Amino acid sequence: MRFFFVLAAGFSLASLLTNLTPAVGQRVKSAPFSYVPERADDRYNQRVTRKTLALPSGGFVILAHKSGTEYAVERYDADLKRLWSTPLALGAGEAVDGFARSSGQALVVTHATGAAQQLSAYSLDLSNGQKSPVKKLTETGPRDRRPGVAFSPDGTKLVVWRYLTRNEQIRAISATVYDEKLLKLKDRTYDFHDQGGFFSTTVEVGNDGSQFVTLVSDGMKKLTVRRYRNDSPEVKVMSVSVGGTFGGKEVNVFDSRFSLQPDNTLYAAAICNERESGLYHSLKVVKFDFSGEGEMKFAPEVKFSPEYLAETNKATGATTKRLEDVYLTDLLLTDEKQLVVVGEKKYEEGGDDSPGHTRELHLFGYNEFQTPSWHRIIAKDQVAPAAEGFSSIGYRAAVFGPDIQVVTWEKIKNKSDLYLRRVNAQTGAVQEPKGLGLNVASDQNPSYVKDFTTWLDAKTIIGVSRPSKKSASLMLNKIAVK
Repeated sequence: MRFFFVLAAGFSLASLLTNLTPAVGQRVKSAPFSYVPERADDRYNQRVTRKTLALPSGGFVILAHKSGTEYAVERYDADLKRLWSTPLALGAGEAVDGFARSSGQALVVTHATGAAQQLSAYSLDLSNGQKSPVKKLTETGPRDRRPGVAFSPDGTKLVVWRYLTRNEQIRAISATVYDEKLLKLKDRTYDFHDQGGFFSTTVEVGNDGSQFVTLVSDGMKKLTVRRYRNDSPEVKVMSVSVGGTFGGKEVNVFDSRFSLQPDNTLYAAAICNERESGLYHSLKVVKFDFSGEGEMKFAPEVKFSPEYLAETNKATGATTKRLEDVYLTDLLLTDEKQLVVVGEKKYEEGGDDSPGHTRELHLFGYNEFQTPSWHRIIAKDQVAPAAEGFSSIGYRAAVFGPDIQVVTWEKIKNKSDLYLRRVNAQTGAVQEPKGLGLNVASDQNPSYVKDFTTWLDAKTIIGVSRPSKKSASLMLNKIAVK
């Protein structure tokens, strides 16, 4: 299912604005916006989940899909005035794999297939949109594992890698670190011959160019992080077992997520389940601190007990017999070092052509000493057409002071809108959802594209919506939250 949204002829911005009825205390400013929804090969794992990036100097940049073979990177000021637009034409078999920004550059990484797989990149000057010549970053065979890319928290570094395999088993990773202007800083090889058969791995890069190779290994029971520096051959390794045999039952890592902070502290969370039954067992959190001498702190586990299932059913009105389809989606850290781990229930009703559903959020709060201090279940009910996967549903979250803001597209009390919830990271208190006043169309077309939602500051949200079922246009909105 594909839709092309443009400003309809004779349909003025003023007339569109009359369709917007702001909620009490909200102010909404809008401008026309065009976007072609993307049909990804893998609807479960989006390559680019954030297509609107706020800029520290003000305003934001957007990665917009304009047609089947063309994207554009566009810069807007804080009043939705478009300052420049730079087209990016893609070839056959080419797709966007990464989008990031630093204080001075925007970066777009593409993946191409054919006689070989290639990762290439463009660097764009944020002051004027001037695009660098395309630069090939890495290349691998057409049937090899797909190469990967990651950006540093501040967008000034990126690392690309390809997998070196034998009999389909990963034996090593060959990686290259670049700066924001695509100048090569370092080539590295990470060796995994000591890991045996079954493990998963990925790579993160710090603001200083250090690489952090994360591993779930030892039969999916152990979390490991290796740090590689560009100025030293020393490899720092920290590892902890989170699975094992408990009460006679073998427990493995079912889902994991890592989050690298600007100070090179890395947080990891893992949902562990019982290998034989698949029952969720517990949530485990680890802090790998590479900012100084290097230390590791393992938080007390949070058990998924029958009481926890009863709380979930009470919050959602469901009568499920077991916890399932919950995946880790965010690790959010406040300035005071309170950590909030977020999981979301995501599933399809049936086969590949079935609608996607995202339901309740599971939030787990940890204090600055990494002690579990609260948990909350936030009920929601979202559905999207199969062609959209989960790109137009789910949530977007941001941290401001002690508060976490969560935005969702939902229909509550028969009103389809973007809704804002505030969660106190210290106490877990959750405010009632507050409509942002966009009167979002409630049919099955993608009227809210989650990927485009971001915050300019604690009281200013940027989002995309389609005002009504009759409208053929998408609108780019600036919402001032009182």
